[in-house]
Amino acid sequence: MGGFNLSFFNLIHGLSGRNFAADSAGIFTAEYLPYFIGIAFFFLAFSEKGLRKKIFFMAEAVIAVILSRGIITEAMRFFYFSPRPFDALNFQPLIPESGSSLPSGHMAFFFALSMIIYFYNKHWGIWYFLLSAIIGVARIFVGVHWPSDIIAGMLIGVLSGIFVHWLLADYFKKLKEEPALQ
Repeated sequence: MGGFNLSFFNLIHGLSGRNFAADSAGIFTAEYLPYFIGIAFFFLAFSEKGLRKKIFFMAEAVIAVILSRGIITEAMRFFYFSPRPFDALNFQPLIPESGSSLPSGHMAFFFALSMIIYFYNKHWGIWYFLLSAIIGVARIFVGVHWPSDIIAGMLIGVLSGIFVHWLLADYFKKLKEEPALQ
């Protein structure tokens, strides 16, 4: 394990277990905030003007998430097993987790989603990137991911979002040119 990875992990995770409020905030952010921003995505998608734009936005996000989390992340985990920090360092994490650590499925999922949101709405996309990064730091804090897992998941998510958007770019351009159908 690389020195930077362990050092950065120790820096963040070393703050856990010292304060009930901080631990509770870390647990909430790592385990429950993802549900809130996932649900918020549907409100954002339904706020799009026109039925076709709503459907296309949601479809593009689903395809990017499936590619990043369901295909690339799972393929990497199938061929390469990386122990989670609590297994490698023999401690009890603040939340339960199992399986291979690399890459972070949460980061692959939420950064793919953030990238697609960014293409549709830069303001909300930036917020989603920020909240997703905070979730990533929280998952290190609670002891279930290495920093390299988080970074790998971020890259997979962003690249998947860019690829899917590029793949569907012609349809996206046509959609922008269409008058909104309510």
